[in-house]
Amino acid sequence: MTHQAPHPYSSDGYNEPEAPRSNGMAIAALVLGITACVFFWTVFGGIILGLLGLILGIVAARRARGGRARHRGMAIAGAILGALGLIASSVIVAVGVSFLTSDSFKDYNDCVQHADSQAERDQCAQDFERDVNDN
Repeated sequence: MTHQAPHPYSSDGYNEPEAPRSNGMAIAALVLGITACVFFWTVFGGIILGLLGLILGIVAARRARGGRARHRGMAIAGAILGALGLIASSVIVAVGVSFLTSDSFKDYNDCVQHADSQAERDQCAQDFERDVNDN
């Protein structure tokens, strides 16, 4: 008499395959990625949330690929949206820094600091606008 193992889907609980668990990281990555894309124009929204969405998305996708979790597509979407938010925010920060360190802006700032009246400050603004439009 041979002993036969119970059917994998038996109701007695033996040898039932373990279903992949929910992937909360994928959901978090997607939420962070969407938020990063919406608030990419802020440093916190674009860079911090985008980076978190990218990291969580990669980790969640690896877990899903290994069969330990579900929602691989959601994890990949979160990673991609997080990366897009991160890139867009980085570009905005780079443009802002280059503008604030430009010679035209330094000249304008120096002019405003030495202006004694509103008329002189207005003249500084006009000169700055002319310098920016000429370049």
